[in-house]
Amino acid sequence: MRLDLKSWSFPDIERWVTGELGEPRYRAQQIIEWLFVKGATSFAEMSDLPRELRRRLDEVAVINCLQLRRKRYSRDRKTIKLLYSASDGESIETVYMVQPWGRTVCLSTQVGCRMACRFCASGARGLKRNLSAGEIYEEVLRTQLEVGERITHVVLMGMGEPFDNPEATFRFLENVTHPDGLNIGARKITVSTCGVVPGIRALTRLGRQFGLAVSLHAPRDELRSWLLPVNRRYPLSELLDACREYVESTRRRVTFAYTLIAGINDSEREARDLVRLLRGLLCHVNLIPFNMWQERRFRPPTLERIEAFRAVLYRSGIPTTVRKSRGEEIEAACGQLHPHNEN
Repeated sequence: MRLDLKSWSFPDIERWVTGELGEPRYRAQQIIEWLFVKGATSFAEMSDLPRELRRRLDEVAVINCLQLRRKRYSRDRKTIKLLYSASDGESIETVYMVQPWGRTVCLSTQVGCRMACRFCASGARGLKRNLSAGEIYEEVLRTQLEVGERITHVVLMGMGEPFDNPEATFRFLENVTHPDGLNIGARKITVSTCGVVPGIRALTRLGRQFGLAVSLHAPRDELRSWLLPVNRRYPLSELLDACREYVESTRRRVTFAYTLIAGINDSEREARDLVRLLRGLLCHVNLIPFNMWQERRFRPPTLERIEAFRAVLYRSGIPTTVRKSRGEEIEAACGQLHPHNEN
């Protein structure tokens, strides 16, 4: 099997080029630039490398690139959903958003998801496989090349649970922030989790300024375990302890995503319980009215119900935003991405 250099760390590539191939260090830097900045799809494109080195690279290594299959634009043209194919034919959905503060790409970390959150399309058919670190990086790089704009912000909020694929996720974070790569600052990258506590603690231990978003969706264990089965393994008390450790270490606030589902978790009782749960924690709550997909059991609340919920949090001093869905009409909003085949 040929080597997937795009899933390696930059120091590992350098050691391999200087050791195994016996080439000078600057050759490793050239290869890294071609792979991680210029987006080369073949070693033959690496025109500043000697022909013999390109031949040797082609014999032992492979460049796994994503192939764009389809682009769908939102009505305002500020959101684009991109459907990519991996080398094995699996589909990956990525979302590009033009926002007031920059150009954001929402990444998938798995094909499908095994977390089985009841309201999310990504896990409706289970987990097909993890993405490699190189494939996650490709989502950023290929999207940047496709839209012709520098990506300034990254959110790992697409298909999959990043901390269910920790090795690839953390390697991606290392490479995408590296000065020799796309050099995107850690403060401009947010990792979202449904509550995998070991992953939150691993992110905290990095000692870097990555953002943390936690999909909360319920303020009590019984309801949250029904909506998000991961809560049975990592209940709210343990989850909130990990969030406090993150805040203490990074001095950054945690963003809690709370999907409002009519008649399920949108009452003022849930709002008051949420205030009690989060009081004293440096955080921000994003209220997200449920985004419709093929799942027909759930509905978004009325505007009046959403405002009543928000008001309880606001009066209690919990910073809260009602998130405006981006790209709902093209199934690019929160909870709508899923692995599928499109022609």
